[in-house]
Amino acid sequence: MGVEEKRAMIEPKHPEISVSRQCELIGLNRSMWYYRPVDESEEDLLAKRLIDEQYTSTPFYGTRRMKVHLKSKGLDINRKRVTRLMREMGIQAIYPKPKLSMSDSGHKIYPYLLRGLSISRPDQVWSSDITYIRMSKGFVYLTAVMDWYSRYVLSWSISNTMDVHFCLDALHKALLKSRPEIFNTDQGSQYTSTAFTDMLINEDIRISMDSRGRAFDNIFIERLWRSVKYEEVYLNEYESVKHVVQGITRYFEFYNTERPHQSLGYKTPYEVHYGQLPSAANF
Repeated sequence: MGVEEKRAMIEPKHPEISVSRQCELIGLNRSMWYYRPVDESEEDLLAKRLIDEQYTSTPFYGTRRMKVHLKSKGLDINRKRVTRLMREMGIQAIYPKPKLSMSDSGHKIYPYLLRGLSISRPDQVWSSDITYIRMSKGFVYLTAVMDWYSRYVLSWSISNTMDVHFCLDALHKALLKSRPEIFNTDQGSQYTSTAFTDMLINEDIRISMDSRGRAFDNIFIERLWRSVKYEEVYLNEYESVKHVVQGITRYFEFYNTERPHQSLGYKTPYEVHYGQLPSAANF
């Protein structure tokens, strides 16, 4: 489970087991239980909501255009503030590539291995990325691991911080199912960290990283985020992290097993990935 899934399991008023002991039993660092994000103003939350929607539709919008867009919606805030909000959300215009974290100059950067590569089978290439998920009174981050050939979402995790741990959690869960030949990500500090790359190296998986300034090197998972936003997130008003987990769980089950993809000959990702229709026993 991811950090937020574990947090949702804690019962602070449990009559017999202390919060500290509950954290220990489920493997949650106590600091993550006591962590609470700083309250944001209603105007900042509204601005982030509008930025998220517009960016999903027009990822080439930088701070200047986003400022104009916000003004058209009745929010006359300066460009410096727009820049701060977009930085907190982890998004930039597609040139340079949109990313949710800055690279770490002390981490090794691996070459992009997918240019010109014919991807013809499941588990040949997996990819991962991070996106911003809004709630009514805040936000969380979502990461997922996807198979490029089948578009099958192998695993995902949610966190209220952008540290490496929820990315490691998603990778670990995916590796329990299978193992790819190549794993592709952006150059964010989560993916260039020694903890993340070592997990791949130990599994004898080749590491590929998007080229700097290339917005569509990880195109399929960018499309996944658009589907998640338009078909799930923007249709719901999440009141808590627990509701986010429930909604994303429901959506990815639908996405994998029921939603036909035109690019897959109107088959589902599950059908293409496993070569058969899903059954109740598979879930």
